[in-house]
Amino acid sequence: MTKTILHIDASARRTGSATRDLSDRVVRHLNAGRIIRRDLATPLPLLTEDWIGANFTPADQRDAVQKDLLALSDELVSELQKADTIVIGLPIYNFSVPAAFKAWIDLVARAGLTFSYSEEGPKGLLEGKRAILAVASGGTAVGSEIDFATTYARHVLGFIGIHDVEVIAADRMALDPETTLSNAQKAVTKLAA
Repeated sequence: MTKTILHIDASARRTGSATRDLSDRVVRHLNAGRIIRRDLATPLPLLTEDWIGANFTPADQRDAVQKDLLALSDELVSELQKADTIVIGLPIYNFSVPAAFKAWIDLVARAGLTFSYSEEGPKGLLEGKRAILAVASGGTAVGSEIDFATTYARHVLGFIGIHDVEVIAADRMALDPETTLSNAQKAVTKLAA
């Protein structure tokens, strides 16, 4: 049973976005008790040298400026930690994820918080969570050799410990938008709540 959903929209389009519509449908279908919203159309900052320096300074040695630099990242990580399910409206832009989604990833992939290093390699720390990607594209077929968006999203979510990743695809919408959207909307109703 989904108790808390982190609902992320990565589309730059606030209106007329297929991924926003699909991710809204997924969230309504899951009927969670609590929904945390993160709209990436409101830009996130890119990593800077000062941010990286703050991130690699041990937490108990950070000064006030460094803590302030990491405050948004800490908030984004906290949202992930609180959620049982992460629903991501993810358009495919130029065969990959939007820059806004990459900025989000850079701010949440943090050693010691969402993954750790070990002798066997990195280990994700957000085990036991589920992610649903509501994906749309103009011409890129999801899962094809030119789809770098869903493969990247699956990989990075797995890197932080989220291995249960489902995809609802409204892909190749430039060819047959009505059928594609209809099929994606039907797939939403088949999701396990």
